[in-house]
Amino acid sequence: MCSIADVEANLAAAHALVADAARQGARLVVVPEMFLTLDGSQFQSLAARSDLVSTLAAWAQDLGIWLVAGAIPLPSPDDDVRLRSACCVFNDQGEQVARYDKIHLFDVDVGDAQGSYQESDRFAPGEQVVVVDTPVGRLGLAICYDLRFAELFQRLADQGAELISLPAAFTHRTGEAHWQSLLRARAIEQQCFILAANQCGWHDDKRQTWGHSQIIDPWGQVLTELGHESGVALADIDLSWQQEVRRRMPVQQHRRLNKP
Repeated sequence: MCSIADVEANLAAAHALVADAARQGARLVVVPEMFLTLDGSQFQSLAARSDLVSTLAAWAQDLGIWLVAGAIPLPSPDDDVRLRSACCVFNDQGEQVARYDKIHLFDVDVGDAQGSYQESDRFAPGEQVVVVDTPVGRLGLAICYDLRFAELFQRLADQGAELISLPAAFTHRTGEAHWQSLLRARAIEQQCFILAANQCGWHDDKRQTWGHSQIIDPWGQVLTELGHESGVALADIDLSWQQEVRRRMPVQQHRRLNKP
């Protein structure tokens, strides 16, 4: 989706897309990073709103789906005054069953109209690797810039991940260069399904994201892909195919370095 400054409009747009996915038979739905808004000036006020998490939980329960709620700004669990960029997972009963706080923060200059991105000004990094059991497989959680750190995906696989979700707001410049290459590499390396939900389009007069949300199988094949538009990318998850890939090429058994 293409989040704008208007939080309520973004909530309505996200709900419509999630409901559309549910109508098409989705059992687990992933929405992009910071789908509430990419306007950093609103993050503190959003983190203080107690209704947002309950709203997302209600979506999951009402639609009968598991919801991976992108990343939303939430208070830090310690005494850090900065927030956490948190991915919350809700089951189809509306219960929050997992939370992952983004570990790798996007402090870079990619040379686009936005210029410098400094996530650590507003967010503190998380520390915990999170995997959760879902009806469609054991799901590892990652967010956006985490994609560039293969060791996190290895840790997720070590904890039994069969699928890995990646809500993102990958910039247009970096997305055009690296988005699909990195997604396919992570899928192939860990022999996991990758569920990548990215922001798309112009969010203000400076920030543009790449879009191209997609689902990739453990052989690195792109099962479905959007372009630069908002929409729903839907695919079947065949865990028996994944087990066949892993049986034929048991790369995890062949590892010689940094075994758990």
